[in-house]
Amino acid sequence: MGMEKLNGLRVAAAALLIVAAGGVDIRAKEGGKTMKAYSKPSDAELRKRLSELQYRVTQKEGTEPSFENEYWENHRPGIYVDVASGEPLFSSADKYDSGTGWPSFSSPLVPDNIVTREDRRLFMTRVEVRSKHGDSHLGHVFPDGPRPTGQRYCMNSAALRFIPAGQLEAQGYGEFVPLFKKPEKTEIATLAGGCFWGMEEILRQLPGILETSVGYTGGALDRPGYEQVRKGNTGHAESIRLTFDPQRVRYEEILRVFFRMHDPTTLNRQGNDVGAQYRSAIFYHSPAQKQAAERIKADVDKSGKWKRPIVTRIVEASKFYPAEEHHQKYLIKNPGGYTCHYLRD
Repeated sequence: MGMEKLNGLRVAAAALLIVAAGGVDIRAKEGGKTMKAYSKPSDAELRKRLSELQYRVTQKEGTEPSFENEYWENHRPGIYVDVASGEPLFSSADKYDSGTGWPSFSSPLVPDNIVTREDRRLFMTRVEVRSKHGDSHLGHVFPDGPRPTGQRYCMNSAALRFIPAGQLEAQGYGEFVPLFKKPEKTEIATLAGGCFWGMEEILRQLPGILETSVGYTGGALDRPGYEQVRKGNTGHAESIRLTFDPQRVRYEEILRVFFRMHDPTTLNRQGNDVGAQYRSAIFYHSPAQKQAAERIKADVDKSGKWKRPIVTRIVEASKFYPAEEHHQKYLIKNPGGYTCHYLRD
């Protein structure tokens, strides 16, 4: 599925959404635009339908305890809807661990179902997030989230209901099923270009990237760890392994981003990071990848973007050793952490 089509689903996705309201099914089409037919139940009805915590959070702008709520550590694929109205709000694809103990998302699933307003309670100014049709208090949004949106939608689990991907059709959210379909074919790309934290943060955001893992490859040492590799004498490079859908992103496209995000003219250095473990390298997994890497490298070298020759090594992929868990998705876990990577023009 192309990214344009995927975005179309996310923005105008609920073409056949069933919302339970007072026992009556209401069909909401085009991202909830026809939910004008939805009538918010009375306060008495909401008290009956919602738990005490759900009512306090959604109707009285309450806040549930951090780390002691239903969805903060939920990693299953699916979508999150308003617990009161049923309108779709967020997707597991945009959920990340913000370290706050509340479910956090980098962007909404259907932006039209989200409204914000200034909140000056608690002697500070914040941006409150509410559902458009249910008018439920959901949480707040902050400008300290991961790229590319830079937003952190910090929500209350009590304001949400989770619909597992496998139950979307049965529960009336069939239009979202394509978001969670596994591709027929996937490929692997392995790249090295300096500290793997910054590489992962940029590459994981490319459309079609399904999974990322940082680790070590290219050396002879069996089962290396960070403390060994950082010395620069193991032969291993800090690397990133990408699993991608070739129907959504071509290997050549990944390589062009790779050559923009680091300096491929410095053999064993990126910024302040010096040593063979920070070398620029493409570890190909097939003859086709090797040919593509050689072609893209030559194109970049001839482009004049870099004043010095490209020194990126193109070598056959060898065993990849995943790095320690605290290195994985490091800049998601630590927004504002160290990186020397950015995209050049």
